[in-house]
Amino acid sequence: MSEALKELGAHIEAKRPDCVLGWDVSHGELNVDVAPSAIVGLVEFLKTDRDCRFSTLIDITGVDYPERPKRFDVVYHFLSMYQNHRIRLRVSIREDEMVPSITEVHPSANWFERETFDMFGILFTGHPDLRRILTDYGFRGHPLRKDFPTTGYTEVRYDEAQKRVVYEPVTLVQEYRQFDFMSPWEGAEYILPGDEKDADA
Repeated sequence: MSEALKELGAHIEAKRPDCVLGWDVSHGELNVDVAPSAIVGLVEFLKTDRDCRFSTLIDITGVDYPERPKRFDVVYHFLSMYQNHRIRLRVSIREDEMVPSITEVHPSANWFERETFDMFGILFTGHPDLRRILTDYGFRGHPLRKDFPTTGYTEVRYDEAQKRVVYEPVTLVQEYRQFDFMSPWEGAEYILPGDEKDADA
């Protein structure tokens, strides 16, 4: 299988050298690095080329690398049911860069791009309806970014006095911040309240 994927990678690079920045086969999968401006052209080529025929878009997501200048990788997964191959496209962008939408080539990309925007804050130009899809109205931040706090910025509760749901800044009590990583099966080295033993027993 890896030989077939290597041949496919070489074929794609030979046919579209303007789009492909590099490629490799790892863990039995073909990975292709793509220039952001060329993503639509390459996706269209992969869909129509008789040796590729990647007609099924499986997923679009992001990967956050906060320490890199190009912070995000936008990752596309495609399947060719005709050739029985899978391919992964990676587009590396800065936090302030935008990626062209592929909804014209694959209409199913609509929701995937909205999810990626909602979770990572990655913007897609030319998207017909780019708005949040998984988080609530007025949600602040993007939950899958590495710098997003694990508790979020706001919490929701029902206020009995106001008779409605209210949003408030997260307030953490000090006990929440102190974690005990002792396994309950190994036994604690301290006495828990209520477990005091009579010294004479």
